[in-house]
Amino acid sequence: MTTDISKIRNFSIIAHIDHGKSTLADRLIQATGGLQQREMVEQVLDNMDIERERGITIKAQTVRLDYKAKDGQTYVLNLMDTPGHVDFAYEVSRSLSACEGSILVVDASQGVEAQTLANVYQAIEHDHEIVPVINKIDLPSADPDKVKLQIEDVIGISTEHAVLASAKSGLGIEDVLEAIVRFIPPPKGDPSAPLKVMLVDSWYDQYLGVVILVRVIEGTLRKGQMIKMMAAGTEHLVDRVGVFRPKIETVDDLGPGEVGFITAQMKEVAQTRVGDTLTEIKRPCAEPLPGFAPVQSVVFCGLFPVDASDFEKLRDSLSKLRLNDASFTFEMETSAALGFGFRCGFLGLLHLEIIQERLTREYDLNLITTAPSVIYKIQMNDGTNLELHNPADMPDTVRIAHIEEPWIEATIFVPDDYLGGILKLCQDRRGIQKNLTYAGTRAMVVYELPLNEVVFDFYDRLKSISRGYASFDYHQIGHREGDLVKMSLLVNEEPVDALSMIVHRSTAEARGRHMCERMKDLIPRHLFKIPIQAAIGGKVIARETISAMRKDVTAKCYGGDISRKKKLLEKQKEGKKRMRTFGRVDIPQEAFIAALRMGDEG
Repeated sequence: MTTDISKIRNFSIIAHIDHGKSTLADRLIQATGGLQQREMVEQVLDNMDIERERGITIKAQTVRLDYKAKDGQTYVLNLMDTPGHVDFAYEVSRSLSACEGSILVVDASQGVEAQTLANVYQAIEHDHEIVPVINKIDLPSADPDKVKLQIEDVIGISTEHAVLASAKSGLGIEDVLEAIVRFIPPPKGDPSAPLKVMLVDSWYDQYLGVVILVRVIEGTLRKGQMIKMMAAGTEHLVDRVGVFRPKIETVDDLGPGEVGFITAQMKEVAQTRVGDTLTEIKRPCAEPLPGFAPVQSVVFCGLFPVDASDFEKLRDSLSKLRLNDASFTFEMETSAALGFGFRCGFLGLLHLEIIQERLTREYDLNLITTAPSVIYKIQMNDGTNLELHNPADMPDTVRIAHIEEPWIEATIFVPDDYLGGILKLCQDRRGIQKNLTYAGTRAMVVYELPLNEVVFDFYDRLKSISRGYASFDYHQIGHREGDLVKMSLLVNEEPVDALSMIVHRSTAEARGRHMCERMKDLIPRHLFKIPIQAAIGGKVIARETISAMRKDVTAKCYGGDISRKKKLLEKQKEGKKRMRTFGRVDIPQEAFIAALRMGDEG
């Protein structure tokens, strides 16, 4: 039986990190009886261990709730809990396109932050009705009136119907539910029209196979229908239709405006393109939905197993992770120093960290990660264009006309006391200031920055300079020409490809000196002298030398002529010279990891 469309409300919860989205979702589920008291856990929708531990949402989750409103009617609420972190903005945009409205959660003591702005603008682009909820009003430092003014000034939306709540203690939850029913519009759609369904997300379940999260736009989706994916061109038989309450519950059909899931005997998530349109084969719809822009990887790095025999296991694990994470890409690569591994693409550094942690935890792998790099566009002298993901593959500089690097526009919110340090950080990273405005005692700074200066430790530095008070959001604004060079690290005159990086000419010398100093501390002494050099092309820009371990060859000479000792020392000198020519330097694997980790502090 299809639900009356005027009683459906589809909404997502958007906010900055840690403003209480998942806790509010918990309270809404509890208040509507989605789960009994004994089944409730904190962050009930965050089902990955890593989400629980870090207290962040990584995957957008959905749940269907029944709410009996004060007007006596029962409404069906489809809730989407979205991530707040900038690396997962892609998840947010997918969830928003399946809804008609958004609950904007703002912390009553922190106020509007960078991500709050970014997510609200996305919601406004999707023509959402926005209901502001001012959360954590029971905190001693809460100032709801100031936050209301801030929302009106900075975002420009009315706070006339703003709800004051505390998701932790359950204050005002009833008011939130009433506001959803009153202010968020019901979806539109004709149940008898040709089937048109949007594919919002897909993941792999070991019991059900590929599960597809869908939002029905027009028509009715039933079990047993033969459906076609319009972008992928594949045909499938629907064998299960259901909803999450948050437990799985199968239903006969889904009508317009409803959000649920289907399974259709698929083996691989790769067959489902997020944003694709599903339609019935017998009676297809006229044209597909606009879909989402394909996801673009922003940061690349190499992942290599510490133990070469784990290579197949790593390949297998990456394929499994790829099933549940459409925004992660990988391809095989080899390195002289590290052996066989994979070049992987991520949406940002947190995404990289999460994938790395999941590989270590869920698949028990011991990995080396190379320095993160971004995509450079290279214009060759003969007019051809190349995309460069790995600094080791850079062509000869003589053949290059120019190199372009990606730039971003960053929005930073920071309390006035820390503004100077933040401005200096952005200037040091070759930033161009675009705007500086105030919202109360907090400054909003807009900077254009090269992405390769940000992917390393920019976020950590930002947090440490501002004692954790600054918030940061960014989006890409295209590639620009830059004076970029490839810096190689030579150990005993042999280049170490895993440690080569692309840097701006102005910072190359400082970076090179820093890397050489780090490597000097990390490589153990050998029986011969080892030079460590940072070079751009044939020009050495920094050098450190690891002195040789010295064996006392004259220990056995007691008395006698001095020439005997001289002879032995000369012989030792000759031997060291030969050793330097033929000797191999063993760089311990820990040194690679430490150098790559520390190479970004220069």
